[in-house]
Amino acid sequence: MDQKLEFAERLRHAMVAAGLEPRPGVLLSLFNAQYWGRSVTFQAVSRWMRGQSIPGQDKLLVLAEVLKIEPEVLRFGEGIRQSLTERKQRWDLDVERFGQVLDRGSRTLARLVELSTDESTETAE
Repeated sequence: MDQKLEFAERLRHAMVAAGLEPRPGVLLSLFNAQYWGRSVTFQAVSRWMRGQSIPGQDKLLVLAEVLKIEPEVLRFGEGIRQSLTERKQRWDLDVERFGQVLDRGSRTLARLVELSTDESTETAE
């Protein structure tokens, strides 16, 4: 399915989940009451809801706030949540492994310094 159509479907679903009738006029009023920029037109909201366009990031953030949904879920769907969770888990694992490597390296370096200090002390005697 087209990304714009998928977005429109998520937008309508989010409106219903928020207890709103999925009509452009309803969303227009709520959106323009919250948006800090220039008001959007009825036609713009209609295009979002018909799957003809996707709002920019600034407008998406306001839509998500009005509809009480995460902006990334509104824009990309529920699948993004799982993807982000998996990426964070991989990141955390990599950071943990990197910390272990650094720890081993620090211990090795400390041991080398200790050995070189011991050798210096022996040759001085």
